[in-house]
Amino acid sequence: MTTAANTRAEVRVPDTRLAREATELVREAASELIYHHSRRVYFFGSLQGRNRDLSFDPELLYIGAMFHDLGLSERFHASGHRFEVDGADEARRFLQAHGVPEDGVRRVWTAIALHTTPGIPEFMEPEVALVTAGVEYDVLGIGYGDIATAEREEIVALHPRPDFKQRILGAFTDGIRHKPETTFGNVKADVLQHYVPQFERADFVRTILDSPWAE
Repeated sequence: MTTAANTRAEVRVPDTRLAREATELVREAASELIYHHSRRVYFFGSLQGRNRDLSFDPELLYIGAMFHDLGLSERFHASGHRFEVDGADEARRFLQAHGVPEDGVRRVWTAIALHTTPGIPEFMEPEVALVTAGVEYDVLGIGYGDIATAEREEIVALHPRPDFKQRILGAFTDGIRHKPETTFGNVKADVLQHYVPQFERADFVRTILDSPWAE
């Protein structure tokens, strides 16, 4: 499917050089699983934007969606950063290299960095809110009934999700098992607790009580 493809729901992938090169980069750097997931995030995020009557930049939303899980790839396993930050940094380099204005770069960086931090993105710029909305729809099923069955089925036909639940959990595990310390205080600690037997979850209360402060 080309980047110019669109759905009957009238969600169109931007037919721009920036979008085409982003698609090529992600297809080369990420698995088919992540590629199809990222495209669905764009479509679902766009539809949620329509539902919420939000005005957003489709190109920025597309870049945010396409890069949001790039930090799970093997090249970032030793970075020491949260995978969200790795993906956000890669998107920033890509956008700056293409001369995108700094406000757009900031929006995309923030959208990717916060996409696993619920309760905050929804109150920020539309592009930030809608990357998270697309992720939450595709991964968690949040707002599942907000999108019509025909539209949802059309998007899944374009970008299938066979055994997606288990495969995406496997991708999360493989992407972060090398840097378990980056899961402190975020949802990916749940993933390692389920799938990595030797993982020891950090305890926020114990971190406070065991700090070097006397009181």
